[in-house]
Amino acid sequence: MKQKGKRKKHFLLGGILLLFLAGLVSQAFSYWPSVMASVQVMLGKEAPISQVQTDKKLAALSFDAAWGDKDTARILEILKKHNVKVTFFMTGGWIDSFPENVKMIAAEGHDLGNHSENHKEMSKLTEPEIRDELQSVHKKVKELTGVDMTLFRAPYGDWKEELITTAQDMGYQCIGWNVDSLDWKDYGSDSIVKTVCNHSNLGNGSIILLHNGATYTADALEAVITGLQAQGYELVPISQLLLAGKTGTNLSPKQDAQN
Repeated sequence: MKQKGKRKKHFLLGGILLLFLAGLVSQAFSYWPSVMASVQVMLGKEAPISQVQTDKKLAALSFDAAWGDKDTARILEILKKHNVKVTFFMTGGWIDSFPENVKMIAAEGHDLGNHSENHKEMSKLTEPEIRDELQSVHKKVKELTGVDMTLFRAPYGDWKEELITTAQDMGYQCIGWNVDSLDWKDYGSDSIVKTVCNHSNLGNGSIILLHNGATYTADALEAVITGLQAQGYELVPISQLLLAGKTGTNLSPKQDAQN
């Protein structure tokens, strides 16, 4: 009877352990871009900056601009109302379609960032292809605004070391995020606010991912801003966040995969 009881206990413990391991595996795949970035850091390889180490209570809102534009003017109005500067990462196609908005973003003092020409999975590209993707967008923004961009975010958070080192060679800092608003999943404005303001990764130096073309982002933006400010965060563009960071830091905490 004692042996049977021991076997039952071991079986139960084994089952609990398997469930725990399954949860860890599921979590790892959910945060795969960040997991890979963290592995690269541990191996002494390059990784994107997903959070800036700083003693100041600063955070940065960032918008990927690749698909739509119906809410960009409204987003800019809300940002202006709250005197908040952010960073827009733009694709070449978006720039071609909405050049006046690119000029407006620059004129209002927001960061302009490179999001590649064609929104491809850039880890699959050769070095010459990577250079073409970045240089094309850089040239378009330079011609429209006079700005030489220095911030780059890979579509889908899809990084490889060659992509990072090539971008750096071209004068870019590679930027990820550590708080994903999940606005691209269209769960609703309340969900965006709760996801950002209650995110487990939210902290000093956080970089927050949003999309100007997502359905509910503009509806949620004001509450996101005031919710973060109520927690004591000063919202700054990524360029300013990097200046506030400690020398030599490059943090890559958990990161959800973007669309």
